[in-house]
Amino acid sequence: MLRKFKISIDGKEYLVEMEEIGGVPQPAASIPPAAPAPTQETTPAPVEITPAPVETTQAGADAMPSPMPGTILKILVNVGDSVQENQPLMILEAMKMENEIVAGKAGTISGIHVTQGDMVNPGDSLITIQ
Repeated sequence: MLRKFKISIDGKEYLVEMEEIGGVPQPAASIPPAAPAPTQETTPAPVEITPAPVETTQAGADAMPSPMPGTILKILVNVGDSVQENQPLMILEAMKMENEIVAGKAGTISGIHVTQGDMVNPGDSLITIQ
């Protein structure tokens, strides 16, 4: 029997289907409805969230894509840096292994589209080299 779950990771929602393997299917537990809690009209205090400054830019069609899903551990270059072909640009952790993302061509970094700690999927834009 396939069961569907909606999972939210870092603000992105994913729909996941899982197949129950083995065991005896359990009937849905019948939970008696709880008595409605008394409602009080209270207004929560507003919380002010100040986003941290991010030095990312919008990705164009020429941006380097992520080769695999993972987490950005470290960014080794800055916008404006000159890079050589095969120079390490960032470290991507995937399946408990650290992978170097290297420059596919020589040039100047014109945009970094991720920050340290970001989770990326295959094809997500990482960096642009002009």
